[in-house]
Amino acid sequence: MYFKLLTYLGRFKKQAILAPLAVIGEVALEIYIPFLMAKIIDTGIAQRDISFIVRTGLLMIGAAIVSLLCGAAGARLAAVASAGFAMQIRNAVFGKIQDFSFYNIDRFSTASLITRLTTDITFIQNAFMMVLRALVRSPIMLVCATMMAVRINADLSIVFFVAIPFLGISLAVMSTMAHKHFLKMFSKYDAMNSSIQEMLIAVRVVKAFVREKFENKKFNDSATDLRDAQKRAEKIVIFNMPLMNFSMEACLICIVWFGGNFIIQGKMQTGELFSFLTYIGMILTSLMMISFVFIGIVISQASIRRIYEVLNETPDIADTGKDGLDLKDGSVVFDNVSFSYSKKAENLTLKNVSFRIESGQTVGIIGATGSSKTTLVQLIPRLYDVFSGRVVVGGHDVREYHLPVLRSAVSMVLQNNLLFSGTIAENLRWGDETASDLEVRQMTQAAQADDFVLNFPDGYNTVLGQGGVNVSGGQKQRLCIARALLRKPKILILDDSTSAVDTATDRKIREAFKNQLKETTKIIIAQRVSSIMDADKIIVLDQGEISGIGTHEELMKTNAIYKDVFMSQQKGVA
Repeated sequence: MYFKLLTYLGRFKKQAILAPLAVIGEVALEIYIPFLMAKIIDTGIAQRDISFIVRTGLLMIGAAIVSLLCGAAGARLAAVASAGFAMQIRNAVFGKIQDFSFYNIDRFSTASLITRLTTDITFIQNAFMMVLRALVRSPIMLVCATMMAVRINADLSIVFFVAIPFLGISLAVMSTMAHKHFLKMFSKYDAMNSSIQEMLIAVRVVKAFVREKFENKKFNDSATDLRDAQKRAEKIVIFNMPLMNFSMEACLICIVWFGGNFIIQGKMQTGELFSFLTYIGMILTSLMMISFVFIGIVISQASIRRIYEVLNETPDIADTGKDGLDLKDGSVVFDNVSFSYSKKAENLTLKNVSFRIESGQTVGIIGATGSSKTTLVQLIPRLYDVFSGRVVVGGHDVREYHLPVLRSAVSMVLQNNLLFSGTIAENLRWGDETASDLEVRQMTQAAQADDFVLNFPDGYNTVLGQGGVNVSGGQKQRLCIARALLRKPKILILDDSTSAVDTATDRKIREAFKNQLKETTKIIIAQRVSSIMDADKIIVLDQGEISGIGTHEELMKTNAIYKDVFMSQQKGVA
């Protein structure tokens, strides 16, 4: 798991290698400075050798300057490496999510994926930077300072040899206890982000129903749950600092006491005790830094596991296509297709669906809410895979095409119309980024959107807010239809995409389709019978099964569901 993440260092490997080397240079010089100080006290001052004091002092100043430069270089290199590492992981996770099917995204949830892309990767970045600096610096300083301290006085060194195992065991116990609590903490982050996302998406509904207090309470509950989870995790690791302080103070008291007695007994010189105390300070500081890094790694372990889950996820839909295979036409065949979101035979959403659509035909799909109309058309561009049976497009099973080839030939206008931040022209060119202004105008006219676009002060350069908040529902639908048309697809799927436009505009759009998209297969899901009654073929769905197939006239004679829907809508019109 850890090694897989390290492969994302990429072009930042050099900085990741040089940073520890710079830190090693910094530590070596810091270790050397107390040794020089002891020489000044025990030799230069004791013998009143001014030239020795000056030479050694200048050497100390030079060592300090070089140590400072090494430290600055190490800090910069570690920052660059960790930031680059985080960027590479973030790109890899985002790219992996792009390969996910709807099933994979539903399994993780959108809010959880956002948390993993932001909070989790930030924790990993911080932990990696600590590893490059503190986890290199502290152990080396600990070992070198210990060697120097033992060299000065082996008997006095016994003090911290007692403290080190005590601290090590304590840290191991704390990390084991804290890890599971940090995993729970991140799940609470997911829940809070989910609450925020849902509220922001549905903010108009919240205000329309005056549910601000309810949403505030729901968010407050999520934030409280997160706080409680953080407290449970961090109340364990906060014992780290008191434990370290206690150990440091106890060690210093013992060393001053025994070291003072050694000086009185003539077993130790004053400069040696001064250097020894300096090295002990380095040892204990190193232990404290190691404990901080240890806690950071404990926290990041939960994040690493969550990132690894995403990177190790196998996309539900694999690109198993054959090279060089293109869609020759827009024909569609459903051959005894069944589908289940849960991938279980006892919970089928579509059951034994079979029909054929010839290339260029206009086909309407109608049925009650929950009859799986949207599910059916999502199988055509292979947004989901069938549970059994097969979907054939252009003469080949959809699984035989490379996904980009298949999906670039199928344009979908979904129930939830989504526009992106940017100008109207930029949004339309999602269909074809190379489209000329003339092509954009032609497709906008076909979608009956040109008139209202030109009424904006900036026309096609009008900037849309996030999600297209500054256009109405009907205008948004027409822009999404124009975007789909600009792709010049072999198959055009409209999933209840004219529900927000009036019947006259709906009729004009259908007329434009008939005149300008003669070679394109058009599949229209509609609630209004008037939107599909002139289709070449109408499919009636009922609870995931086909209830009837035929023209409007045929279904009026043979299908009770279709006739009931038509008659009820005619009564509504009357």
